[in-house]
Amino acid sequence: MAEQAVKLRCQRIGCNATFTEDDNPEGSCTFHASPIFHDGMKEWSCCKKRSHDFSLFLEIPGCKTGKHTTENPAVTLSTSATSKESCPRCSQGFFCSDHGSQPKVPNPTPAVLAKSSADVKESSPPPKKIVDINQPQTCKNKGCGKVFKEIENHESACSYHPGPAVFHDRVRGWKCCDIYVKEFDEFMTIPPCKKGWHDADPVP
Repeated sequence: MAEQAVKLRCQRIGCNATFTEDDNPEGSCTFHASPIFHDGMKEWSCCKKRSHDFSLFLEIPGCKTGKHTTENPAVTLSTSATSKESCPRCSQGFFCSDHGSQPKVPNPTPAVLAKSSADVKESSPPPKKIVDINQPQTCKNKGCGKVFKEIENHESACSYHPGPAVFHDRVRGWKCCDIYVKEFDEFMTIPPCKKGWHDADPVP
């Protein structure tokens, strides 16, 4: 129709160029697929480059090429859009900002009971709730998170980290086995260093 083509603004993150429908060849856009925001960390899902500082994060050069587009990119608020029940952080007893879980206290216990149970835990296996011995339960020991039945539980059934977990600057690790890594995914795969009873109801 008219000679003057309408200029459009590319919505891909890392591009922000203007283009027209007629002048948009493959490879004209350099961009990032989508950002992931989790616990104050910003990461590009495509190249895994990350930063705590938002302005520095936006300056990381795009790693993908393609055509310009007017579609808005997807934003992921955490590394896994899982439910609280299947979230690896929640199931292993870590604080999780996505689901509002608190570390190591899945069911708040009155202070008096928690204190007396903690005294008992020093000299015997973890205190057990009265449950059906064949009822599946999820172990809350850090680094475990496995489903078990009380009938199969024993003193070396669980492989876990007694902790504490260490999150300092950009390093994550376990004080109990003195292993530290930079990536959270690597941290989640550090093999447990202790064996003991599965525990579905740990006390602080």
